[in-house]
Amino acid sequence: MKKLIFILPACSILISCAIHSKKNGNPGKDGTSGDSKIGFNQKLADSLGADKYGMKAYTIVMLTTGSAKIDDKEKKAELMKGHMTNIGKLADEGKIIVAGPFLEKNKENYRGMFIFNTKSKEEAESWVKTDPAVAAGIFSYEIFPWYGSAALPLYLKHHDEISKENP
Repeated sequence: MKKLIFILPACSILISCAIHSKKNGNPGKDGTSGDSKIGFNQKLADSLGADKYGMKAYTIVMLTTGSAKIDDKEKKAELMKGHMTNIGKLADEGKIIVAGPFLEKNKENYRGMFIFNTKSKEEAESWVKTDPAVAAGIFSYEIFPWYGSAALPLYLKHHDEISKENP
């Protein structure tokens, strides 16, 4: 019985080591140790406009509920389609990095947000004004400077790979 108590845990340890080694090829390494870190890439940092912290300035636009009340469902649907098309155009041009609606109502009446690839509030405002839903007054907006990872624009190139449909 004493041998069985020793053998069972020993077998479990050996099996788990074998399974772990088979997964990543390195016994005792889980892929998160210091030797798996990718080194600093100056060329990439420069291409993204990163500072020494890997960060850069952006501009966030918070879309709020506008003053226009459009009851015509076809007109509203047309404006929202134009809103989505405009987001895609700005993303294709590298101007918009993140866009999306908020999933819950909030006291500020924030409806969605854009993160623009500019530190200029004036430039961001000129881009947000190209949105048909903003022009029609469905949305209004507030603009804020923001400091975030310079790598943020890289996620967009993978979005098409993970989305089956566009809204």
